[in-house]
Amino acid sequence: MTTFKINKNDHESKLSLQAGIDVGSEELILIVRKNSKPFDPQKFTNTPADRARLVKKLTKLPGIIVCMEATGIYHFDLAVALHDAGVLLMVVNPKASHNFAKVLMKNSKTDAVDANTLAEYAERMDFVAWTRPSNEKIAVRCFSRRINSLTGQKAAAKNHLHALTATQETPKAVLRDAKLAITQLQKRIDCLTAEALVLIGKYPELTRTLQLLTGITGIANTSAIALMGELLLLPPDLSHREWVKFAGLDPKAFDSGKSIHKKTRVSKAGNRYIRAALYMPALSAHQHDPHVRAYFQHLVVTNGKEKMQALCAVMRKLLHAIHGMLKHDKPFDNTRFYAIPVSVG
Repeated sequence: MTTFKINKNDHESKLSLQAGIDVGSEELILIVRKNSKPFDPQKFTNTPADRARLVKKLTKLPGIIVCMEATGIYHFDLAVALHDAGVLLMVVNPKASHNFAKVLMKNSKTDAVDANTLAEYAERMDFVAWTRPSNEKIAVRCFSRRINSLTGQKAAAKNHLHALTATQETPKAVLRDAKLAITQLQKRIDCLTAEALVLIGKYPELTRTLQLLTGITGIANTSAIALMGELLLLPPDLSHREWVKFAGLDPKAFDSGKSIHKKTRVSKAGNRYIRAALYMPALSAHQHDPHVRAYFQHLVVTNGKEKMQALCAVMRKLLHAIHGMLKHDKPFDNTRFYAIPVSVG
């Protein structure tokens, strides 16, 4: 990723054209700014045909910088299309653009206002180019998010079955159908997991990443695929602390004056898929890995943390460990995760 810094006193070197795109599930709002003045907003549908029309329009404006938010899955296809067309593109964290709008004291919030704010962000802030992931990494994320969706459906189906079995009035045919739904969902999850593993096996880099991740106690193939689908698409130069912030696992304190002191919580202002992918591995690791368990107990017993706070800390430290493993191509070392104190006596 390349960062181009702009001097406030060197306005001639600053590109005069910026565009902000507010991305929704169904609609795209474009605002172009020229010499700090916005043009009227233009609307496009978030469909392949209209995305192509939008990209064509922007490629006719040489040197334009385009800025959009990372909005789950809805921005991704457009980001890839713009990047592949050679358009200068920034994809910013929604929290960053939200805070930028607050600094500008913008009172209104509409799609057009948001698009203009993003264009102004591109105008005022340093340009940080979006890094396009490889096609195979994008495919892994498609697998991981679909598996995540089916896993959520399976959990809901299990809860529904539990409710049905709570009463003797439920017909047996209904119970059979509810159990069948769970079985079918599990088969679909297993099928997609197998297909994802076939894809990963075709690429040495992905195969090595899978091998490193599954070397951690608590991370099996499904969790590894979920983590790969998110972590491998992050900008390659992010630090382990930036990974934590991106995942929304950074601590959020709330203190005001002398009377308000709320408990510190994780911010959750980040990628929920990473948090979901880390939850079960952290739970399993703290039960089955002695060093992770010792760290968990240290937080609960010695530091007085609640169990959920300690589990979040385990998730955060696992993410630190994974960052180092992938960066240095080294397997997980639980002795470095936490050194178990030697008993004296």
